[in-house]
Amino acid sequence: MEKALKKNRNLFFLIAVLFFVSCNDKITFTAYESLPNGSWEAHKNISFEFDVIDTVSPKNLFINIRNNNEYAYSNLYVITALNFPNGDKIIDTLQYEMADNAGNYLGKGFTDIKENKLFYKEEKVFPKSGKYILNIQHAMRKNGEVKAMPILEGVQDVGFSIEKVE
Repeated sequence: MEKALKKNRNLFFLIAVLFFVSCNDKITFTAYESLPNGSWEAHKNISFEFDVIDTVSPKNLFINIRNNNEYAYSNLYVITALNFPNGDKIIDTLQYEMADNAGNYLGKGFTDIKENKLFYKEEKVFPKSGKYILNIQHAMRKNGEVKAMPILEGVQDVGFSIEKVE
């Protein structure tokens, strides 16, 4: 009996060490906003506010999208606005692939929910310390139409993360 307890303790210790070693210490910021009923309204800004102290080290910035089987498109268009502490702003329109040529969703996940970690800015060095705000809105349109789709179905969560560059 004592031998079995000791073996279980050793196994537990090994699992605990693996857990702590595998934690990602590269992530300096991460946040998500859940969308009610998996519906992303056009012109709805999803905002992430974060503080920057380090103005020397480059960072990778990611937009994280969790979509389900109701997402009916092979790509995703978003408009981002990065607001700096001094009032400057960078606006980008970005396109991401969400499915392969066969129609299979990209991203990670074993169920009908897939998580996509999409590059927003690579090796970004923030020029000023202070409070930044990133606004993201979808810019999906039906073919031949100018107006954005009023509601984009199948997007459950939108996230933003910042990671140290190794």
